[in-house]
Amino acid sequence: MLEIFILLVNRLFVVYQYIILARVLITWFPNLDPTHPVVVFLYRATEPVLRPFRNLMPTSTGIDFSPIIVFFLLRVVQQVVVTSLIRLL
Repeated sequence: MLEIFILLVNRLFVVYQYIILARVLITWFPNLDPTHPVVVFLYRATEPVLRPFRNLMPTSTGIDFSPIIVFFLLRVVQQVVVTSLIRLL
């Protein structure tokens, strides 16, 4: 049963990484309707995580590096959590 939980936790990290990737990709299409339900979902699901890192970064370059930082940190947290859960087996 714990194996299934570990797999689920791991998959949730992966799904969230794909959601962040989708958020990044939609910024490449400026003509998308910002009120479209998918766009709204992507912003609501990612903005609470991305905003604190965006506020830490200088904005003079015009490039948002917060998704890269979040991807890296999510991967580290994923490794720690999954490894810790595996040790419980």
